[in-house]
Amino acid sequence: MSLKQIYEGWKNHLLPEENEKAFIEHVSQERLTICNVCDEHSSNKKDYKSRRPDAHCAECGCTLSAKTKCLTCECPLKKWVAQSLPDEHTT
Repeated sequence: MSLKQIYEGWKNHLLPEENEKAFIEHVSQERLTICNVCDEHSSNKKDYKSRRPDAHCAECGCTLSAKTKCLTCECPLKKWVAQSLPDEHTT
């Protein structure tokens, strides 16, 4: 994951563009549904010791609330892929 993608995920999590909010939230919810039942989700790992309070991927280490909002990102386990904004949402 690049610094650009980390920035994109946190920007979309904290300050999404108004015309992109609904699409980003939709994609994030679909991805979180997949992540929440994944064996690599931090809360699903048995014997996984972490001091982090956030829900994160044990495979890549990303905070899921931001990673799932990064449209150019994909799951390191290929459970979901990068998305493009629909044409009507581009600026």
